[in-house]
Amino acid sequence: MTSSLLSTTLVVLLAGQVMPIHPECSIFQKLHDDEVRCLRNVRNESLSSGCPSLWDGLSCWPEGTVNETVSGQCPEFLQLFGKQQVEIQRNCTALGWSDPVPPYHVACHIEDLGEIPQSQSQYLATLKVLYTTGHVVSLIALITAISIFCLFRKLHCTRNYIHIHLFTSFVLRVTSIFIKDVVLFADEDINHCTISTVTCKWAVSLSQFCVLANFSWLLVEGLYLQTLLALTFVSDRRYFWWFIGIGWGFPSVTVTVWIAVKLQFDNQGCWDNYDNAYRWVIKASILVTIFVTFLIFLNVIRILIHKICSGRLGGVDRQQCLRLAKSTLLLIPLFGVHYVVFALVPERVGLHARLCFELVLGSLQGFIIALLYCFLNSEVQAELRRRWCKRKTSGAENNGFNLVTQDFTA
Repeated sequence: MTSSLLSTTLVVLLAGQVMPIHPECSIFQKLHDDEVRCLRNVRNESLSSGCPSLWDGLSCWPEGTVNETVSGQCPEFLQLFGKQQVEIQRNCTALGWSDPVPPYHVACHIEDLGEIPQSQSQYLATLKVLYTTGHVVSLIALITAISIFCLFRKLHCTRNYIHIHLFTSFVLRVTSIFIKDVVLFADEDINHCTISTVTCKWAVSLSQFCVLANFSWLLVEGLYLQTLLALTFVSDRRYFWWFIGIGWGFPSVTVTVWIAVKLQFDNQGCWDNYDNAYRWVIKASILVTIFVTFLIFLNVIRILIHKICSGRLGGVDRQQCLRLAKSTLLLIPLFGVHYVVFALVPERVGLHARLCFELVLGSLQGFIIALLYCFLNSEVQAELRRRWCKRKTSGAENNGFNLVTQDFTA
């Protein structure tokens, strides 16, 4: 039971990395939709003899005539587990439908789904530890980086202000995922797939906003870098407020539209159903943001290569452009391009690859961004060294003053 819960938790956390969706809830929603559709067919039938359509809790069997054998398959969600499954049959008799042959638990290997092999259980447990550790490390690094940029006045500039907002979006993204999981899973007696409270809807909406805001600020970083290179842009507050509008305003408007759509057309559960068209309000916005960011970084690399090959740069400027090109190439995969690949394939395809990328590498994304933009930044290092030397000098002067005072009083 513990292994199954661990597996479900990791899949839930995986969904939370890119969208705050619980994939296992889609199974219950699919069964509910199939039941409604089947019962509607039963009401519309007008059979005088034979067997009417039947919903047996897992599958919908079409109407049949007496002595007819109807064949069916295991439910779609059971086919996703990759086990070899056989055809199921029911006979229509004068007394009604016979029992399925073979039974569901035999044909669909339902009994085999209860436990996870020990090796896989250990793998999932290790993955969870790595995921949690990665997020803790990222949170510490991001909060430290924000503190450095805020405390040191010489580091106050438009570029670093944008970095602060990017770091903040990462912190909010991780925090919102934890909040959502606490709200939905705090009480083990409550089925998070069926509850529908204002609190859980708020938690899911907050997570949607934070994820989209994170991608939006990644886009702003690309826009600012391109503006510096293409338009010889110098820190200007007018442009900074435009960046604020893109980073926080765009996700606010998008999530507000999504909330209005959910309230009007799909106000069920905790708004975490993955199998409907309304998810594309958020998902399409994320995909467009990533696509535009990717194009911007490709254009940045093009501009840098053009400057390097033009021969008009001195030795120092040439080396700076080369370093900037290398760092830009490194940042491209960190800015969510891999999400485009995973977003276009079914949820269960390549699950292990998703777990590694989204849970482990994704949890360290904030740490790597803080490392590149803050801790490895030459300006930050110089300011930290200056403050450290100033403190050491001040301490030495104070010690010297104390010694002189002691000699005088002696």
